[in-house]
Amino acid sequence: MAKLTKKQKEAAAKIEKNRMYSLTDASSLIKEIASAKFDESVDIAVRLGVDPRKANQMVRGVVTLPHGTGKDVRVLALVTPDKEAEALAAGADYVGLDEYLQKIKDGWTDVDVIITMPAVMGKLGPLGRILGPRGLMPNPKTGTVTMDVAKAVQEVKAGKIDFKVDKTGIVHAGIGKVSFDAEKIADNAAELIQTLIKLKPTAAKGTYIKSIHISSTMSPAIALDPKAV
Repeated sequence: MAKLTKKQKEAAAKIEKNRMYSLTDASSLIKEIASAKFDESVDIAVRLGVDPRKANQMVRGVVTLPHGTGKDVRVLALVTPDKEAEALAAGADYVGLDEYLQKIKDGWTDVDVIITMPAVMGKLGPLGRILGPRGLMPNPKTGTVTMDVAKAVQEVKAGKIDFKVDKTGIVHAGIGKVSFDAEKIADNAAELIQTLIKLKPTAAKGTYIKSIHISSTMSPAIALDPKAV
């Protein structure tokens, strides 16, 4: 097991063992224990009482964080020529079609989100093996396959993220940066948690929100009290 650095030990010492923090206290503490020289990301991990192997217990959705992610999201709009100007005006970083499909085939995936149109999805099918594992395949359920390309681009740039429970029953998501005010971190976390609660599958039995932890890129995780949230 890797040894903790001095800063990591100091950060860990500030987290009370076995304590379940309120969202407000955890959001303040995460700023206090972040020690990296860069602006660390703040992440949340929510363990759900679901069995992701069963289709009727899959939890997936989108949420627009009220204060954004703090991250410059790189957007590729794969659209027909008549939609290119619209996508560019909305803030897409890369706009086109066939030339970018070829780049992806050649291994280029240097983007965070791909937005496209229903008519183009047929061309994306063969690229599923490349885009799927990277979470880049557009999906109508997350609003990334749409005729309103401009709106989709603007929403992603403003802080709209999609999430999906993993095979262990955990939802991971980035909810900001440590440079955010504690209130903004708490607001973003609360928005995601409330969205997860609304998406509770009817087939899920027992405790739904089992645990919640937030952490920064380099910090230990802070446990939140699910009941308080």
